[in-house]
Amino acid sequence: MELLLSSIKMDWPVLLPIFVCSILVVGVVISKWSFYKKNQRNITIYMKELNRELSKNDLGAAQDTALRCGGVIGEVIEEAVRIFTEQKKGFSRSFDISAALASRKLESHLSILGTIGGVAPFLGLFGTVVRILLTFNILADSGNQAATVASGIGSALIATAFGLGVAIVAVIFFNSFQSVVKHFEDDFQLIKLLFLSFVDSEEETKPAYTSTKVNL
Repeated sequence: MELLLSSIKMDWPVLLPIFVCSILVVGVVISKWSFYKKNQRNITIYMKELNRELSKNDLGAAQDTALRCGGVIGEVIEEAVRIFTEQKKGFSRSFDISAALASRKLESHLSILGTIGGVAPFLGLFGTVVRILLTFNILADSGNQAATVASGIGSALIATAFGLGVAIVAVIFFNSFQSVVKHFEDDFQLIKLLFLSFVDSEEETKPAYTSTKVNL
């Protein structure tokens, strides 16, 4: 504990960026965890309701289902109902745009975790190199002292350990949140396929008109 406090006191300029990174990681993790939990939905329930309502062509009830669902999933369903009502022919392209915008909202700030996961170990290594250089400088001035060497190396390794710890946490949550985003995107695709099935069925039931040539 004494070595840790001594290292923080001596090497705070190089440890400060890692400390800032750790605060950013905690802030992003808490924010995204709360956001995902708030928007989590059991899509199976709403898919059954939508299937029943669309089969009856009751778009008002489908809109109510979207509002009851709420969250990001509800927004995507609501947009799907609007597109289905206004432009069935270009449903797939229009829905993909809406789903991409929703995915961007889900992925916001995740790049911070990815960046810190890659940079933090190098910040720790930089702090270690700086402390070792300072230790060698002290040795050159005071002579060969084993205690000074041990203390300097121990202090230097604290920066590496701190950087690795922050990076490990950042990478774990980055991968975990990416998995959550992928799950949401799979739900978007299920919604798209459901609406497309009714778009295709309506196109198949349209009467085919054939032209006849009249000879005068």
